[in-house]
Amino acid sequence: MPPFPRTARAALADPQLRANLARATATIGAKRERTVAELPDWEELRRAGAAIKDRVLADLPELLEQLEAAVTAAGGTVHWARDAAEANAIVAGIAKAHGAREVVKVKSMATQEIELNAALAAEGIEAWETDLAELIVQLGHDLPSHILVPAIHYNRGQIRDVFVREMGRVGRPAPDGIGDRPAELAEAARLHLREKFLRAPVAVSGGNFAVADTGTIVVLESEGNGRMCLTLPPVLVTVLGIEKVVPTWSDLEVFLQLLPRASTAERMNPYTSTWTGVTPGDGPQVFHLVLLDNGRSGTLADPVGRQALRCIRCSACLNVCPVYQRTGGRAYGSAYPGPIGAILTPQLRGINQHAVDEQTASLPFASSLCGACFDACPVRIDIPEVLLHLRARVVDRQRGHLAERAALATAAATLDRPGRLAAVQRVAGGLLGGRRRLRLRGPGWLGAWFGARDLAPPARESFRRWWRRNRG
Repeated sequence: MPPFPRTARAALADPQLRANLARATATIGAKRERTVAELPDWEELRRAGAAIKDRVLADLPELLEQLEAAVTAAGGTVHWARDAAEANAIVAGIAKAHGAREVVKVKSMATQEIELNAALAAEGIEAWETDLAELIVQLGHDLPSHILVPAIHYNRGQIRDVFVREMGRVGRPAPDGIGDRPAELAEAARLHLREKFLRAPVAVSGGNFAVADTGTIVVLESEGNGRMCLTLPPVLVTVLGIEKVVPTWSDLEVFLQLLPRASTAERMNPYTSTWTGVTPGDGPQVFHLVLLDNGRSGTLADPVGRQALRCIRCSACLNVCPVYQRTGGRAYGSAYPGPIGAILTPQLRGINQHAVDEQTASLPFASSLCGACFDACPVRIDIPEVLLHLRARVVDRQRGHLAERAALATAAATLDRPGRLAAVQRVAGGLLGGRRRLRLRGPGWLGAWFGARDLAPPARESFRRWWRRNRG
């Protein structure tokens, strides 16, 4: 992916995208404000959620071992994956061991993060998204644009066109004469997916939470597709980020109040599915849990950046972010868009590495630092603080740039001597003083900085000269 400024420029040039985003984020945001206002203890819940997450991060090794023991005791198998390659190999190996040529999936940010679908396709295994928005994105050969509503950048007419064009190529085609009414689109998706639910021998899920003391995995969703994936296929594989663990069911209760209101603006989630290992004769008879690190341990080691691991994937920060509202999620080049993506993705990918790509390094700068994301976050992640922290790390890594060293050395030599500064002020005032605005253009960083900024023109007479003339 190109750096964020370049992808954002392309998004800003798409008026339909901006209209879709503005309408959707405004609707979700207004509903969220109403449902949050119903709780007089919302701020106390936020603080409780943040405290639980911080305790989890402090005790993470012990909690993960406790989770592994509980899952194993309940008949499941636990795998540890250091990175995306290991996680993908584990899932592909399980699918092959059960003769699966296709799998059905519950929406999972972790599997998007590791690009599981592409890895399975390389092994000859087709992965089908069953969440409606994820299905739209998959059929459209596109990237998700939102954590909660991955197809937020589509309108109904565009969704209809995707269904008519693509469904027949990979399964049951869209009904003849389908329109763009929500009921028609949902029915087309239901009929298309039902065949895949009934045929796939393996399901892959993510997890919103995992309860350490019982080994229970929890998935929250709104459409019921999760129930189909979690009950029909005989084999279930869950890919879970190691930060998703909570100690007890009492801790889970806090997040079951926070997450629905912060994400879908609902008092209670429509479908909350929980499962613990396997139960003979009921649901999947083989369960595998893949605990995914993929940069999380490195993030945990950063005292400032580690708070990004509190995230419960509610997307509240996206809906209030002025940058996201104008560019959408695809501009971020990651499974995690918006403000949380701007702080989480660089840390998971390793921003301290010597050869961090430009796209990753650009993400911490994809923000106005207005602070709306912190006010909206249900677990009080101070995203502006982490953004500034990561920006400093990017700058430290780039300090050897020749042009930057020359510019700073020139500025230091000028500002260090009052006589030199006065001389520069006289020359600048004589040449440029009195102009209403001053626009600079140039290559590289000079053009990037002044392309969106006007430089204040210098005064014809410096303050020092004025003081000597009037008060000297």
